[in-house]
Amino acid sequence: MPVNLTINGKAVQARAGQSVLEAARASGVHIPTLCHHADLSPVGACRLCVVEVEKMRGLVAACTLPVSEGMVVQTHTPKVIDERKFILEMLLTDHPNDCMTCQADGGCELQDAVYEYQVKWSEHKGKRHSYPIDGDPNPFIFTNFNKCILCTRCVRACAEIQGRNVWGVANRGFNDKIVAGADVTMLEAGCESCGACAAYCPTGALLDKPSRGKGREYQMKKVTTTCTYCGVGCQFDLNVRNGQVIKVTSNRNAAVNGMALCVKGRYGHEFIHHKDRLTKPLIKKDGTFVEATWDEALNLIAEKLGGCKGDQFAFLASAKATNEENYIFQKFTRTVMRTNSVDHCARL
Repeated sequence: MPVNLTINGKAVQARAGQSVLEAARASGVHIPTLCHHADLSPVGACRLCVVEVEKMRGLVAACTLPVSEGMVVQTHTPKVIDERKFILEMLLTDHPNDCMTCQADGGCELQDAVYEYQVKWSEHKGKRHSYPIDGDPNPFIFTNFNKCILCTRCVRACAEIQGRNVWGVANRGFNDKIVAGADVTMLEAGCESCGACAAYCPTGALLDKPSRGKGREYQMKKVTTTCTYCGVGCQFDLNVRNGQVIKVTSNRNAAVNGMALCVKGRYGHEFIHHKDRLTKPLIKKDGTFVEATWDEALNLIAEKLGGCKGDQFAFLASAKATNEENYIFQKFTRTVMRTNSVDHCARL
């Protein structure tokens, strides 16, 4: 049964079980968030999405509040706006003021919210965190927990998307911090280096280490493509700058994998521009590999295969090829080479 409610004076129909935040966004009403992500379970940690609800005392987090029949919601009253500004001001009191040099500049959700509400960076002389920068030795995830806002998106992404439960929250109060395992290194805690935590992080607390210093989000062109490392068919965005692939980012609209990627899919792209990558065929002459044209290489292959028939020949197909290419390969093996000795590396 649909649920009828009013948001900012407009009649809205929502599904039973939807949150006020989901109903508002579905009706075109923008409510800012930091801890919330549509892929992850709602926790109401940041409180930036607070709204006023008629007959409810105080402001309520829209991301965890289910809709109810006849509910009347106001999303941008002066009281709500003041509360959101106060929340952002509190976050900035313990956040490094280095947006100009931050890798996440232009792609930081905290920065976007501060801009939207025009919050000033007030002088703060109180206690601040001073965690080691890039204190984890893993080769893929750059850590700077001085920029962490304890939204726990990394914790939930690791648990709910990747199923590894590497990240958690330790201590209480001002000493709260994100830790891997029992405050050990990421690899010691069982990290698979999938990069989901960095993909879901709304600030510069977790970043892809191989792409740091190579460009910011707004300097790159995104090209959606399909990963070639296996036959699953995951899609992602290549981030290209000056004709070079700088990094890979998740594409939430990917039908197979959504935001999830493995370590090879997310970080195994540097071979594209590697100086040792082969760009021309090689054939062996007098015991040494030398560059050849494609016609030379293909003619040599045809000549060599011409002397093989039946059980002298076997073919191993690749998951990196398309289904159509693999079909042609097995057809070639059976009809031209006259053998059924054909297999596939993904046949498990």
